[in-house]
Amino acid sequence: MNNDIERILYSQSDLDGRMDEMAADLNVKYRNEEPIIIPVLNGAMIFASDMIKRLDFKLIIDPIKASSYVGSQSTGKVKIMQDIKSDVKGRPVIFMEDIIDTGRTLQALSEVMKDRGAKRVEVVAMLDKPNTRVVDFHADYYGFKAPDGFLVGYGLDYNGLYRNLPYVGILKHEVYAN
Repeated sequence: MNNDIERILYSQSDLDGRMDEMAADLNVKYRNEEPIIIPVLNGAMIFASDMIKRLDFKLIIDPIKASSYVGSQSTGKVKIMQDIKSDVKGRPVIFMEDIIDTGRTLQALSEVMKDRGAKRVEVVAMLDKPNTRVVDFHADYYGFKAPDGFLVGYGLDYNGLYRNLPYVGILKHEVYAN
């Protein structure tokens, strides 16, 4: 599996350090609130789990499953496959996402939560990939700016594979070009 990785971008240590910094900011901001944390499955499960363990305020965790991808290509349409069960009306919502790529998924999900009456909607992303953005959407907090290349590991996948790598790396082109 590691032979499929061109190079490692962010080690577990890099990710841990940045998550500690983001969690410190969130702990101050939300200390007197009870937000609903919405991990975007499946990609964000590892990042969200590690982030949530760093948060010291009251919260509810309610994952959502949505996607605009088939394989390595964005379809341009966001589909919710598994919705949250919580009522967001009057509550702050924090999406946790592995990567903001085109921006379509999180823009659409943020609008859904605003339409449902969320007090405010914020996004915490492990990676931000602004060079591939097709809509005007930005994370409130993000770990690292991601370069071009197909990224895998730490929840990021290619056709369901590589999520379990303890780092973020660039997948060799020949792996996903076939």
